[in-house]
Amino acid sequence: MSNIEQFRHEVRAWLETNCPQSMRGLMPADEMVWGGRDIEFQTEDQRLWFERMRDKGWFCPDWPVEYGGGGLSAEQTSVLEAEMRRLRCRPPQINLGIWMLGPVLLEFGTEAQKRELLPPMARGEVRWCQGFSEPNAGSDLASLQTSARSDGDDFVVNGTKIWTSYGDKSDWMYALVRTGPKEPKHAGISLIVLDMHSPGVTVTPIDLISGKSSFCQVFFDDVRVPKAQLIGEINEGWALAKALLGHERRAMSKFSEISLPTHFDLLETLFTYLPEPATPSEMALHQRAINCRMEEHAFELTQRRLNEAGRARQDISGLMAIQKLVHTEQEKDKFEVLLDVMGHRALGWEGDGFSERELALTHTWLNSFTQSIAGGTSEVQLNVIAKRVLGLPEAK
Repeated sequence: MSNIEQFRHEVRAWLETNCPQSMRGLMPADEMVWGGRDIEFQTEDQRLWFERMRDKGWFCPDWPVEYGGGGLSAEQTSVLEAEMRRLRCRPPQINLGIWMLGPVLLEFGTEAQKRELLPPMARGEVRWCQGFSEPNAGSDLASLQTSARSDGDDFVVNGTKIWTSYGDKSDWMYALVRTGPKEPKHAGISLIVLDMHSPGVTVTPIDLISGKSSFCQVFFDDVRVPKAQLIGEINEGWALAKALLGHERRAMSKFSEISLPTHFDLLETLFTYLPEPATPSEMALHQRAINCRMEEHAFELTQRRLNEAGRARQDISGLMAIQKLVHTEQEKDKFEVLLDVMGHRALGWEGDGFSERELALTHTWLNSFTQSIAGGTSEVQLNVIAKRVLGLPEAK
């Protein structure tokens, strides 16, 4: 037996023993476990799964051991992910820091920053949020105006960030700030990290049409941030931002692969609400649903190939834009099909007479539209693909 097959055997046995049955299969949104200072578990199985994966270092299996990771090779990490998919293991925690900031710190952070920030992140002890978009700098992110003025050993930060997911529940933020106000807009930006409990930070939740929202607006009023919390070089944050956004796109497309928050298995819903099509329109709807599921499966396979390319240190920035674009548009298509399949049962909003799934569908359908905006709009992704993948010239 080869070394990698031996490792696969060991991983399979460990997961079979340590992943509780209730931690396998689709994960409803209200059962997600978020790492952080105030972590909460709804069940004992959630706590056990979290602690067992944490103690193995498998929150970040391919990170170096000295930074809290599992020290696995790219091939070993691929095996672990494949075995988790085989068992349909839920992610033991959701942590945007691990998915987005962590890889940037590993590449650009100082040794002191890595040793200070990565181990707590890898143990699920800190919940992170992202401070990029601003009211007048969404798709044109480089137009951001939140300022970080130098004052001795600190930056003094003033301004606002918007569409900050879970800003009201996060411990720390990684944020883009303008440190070079007289520089060209792409050249005067820096990346910093800051404690969300710092004096001068105010967070206001944003309500959405779906009735539920994770989005917030964050205000900074003379917030002091130590200069030691600058990631990379001063005024050179745009390159780090592009790297981080690439990881964000990959993370967003990863949601489907690890069964993140959806109650809706497309084919299960189809055969529950329309098991035997009898009319041409019903047969056409069946075909739409099956086609949609086939496209989802193709996306999942492509996502695995993308993961392998990333571990091989290939440039996947353009491919990640493709994945983000495809995934969010597929999600919108999926929920349009689900609405048609469920018919009037999909019109529930609140009250008696509807199942939990039926009450949730309209909310989730409305929320699917936000995903083609968050993390860079579909139009922005098309521009990225045009330039980085197709090599087309800038529009004049």
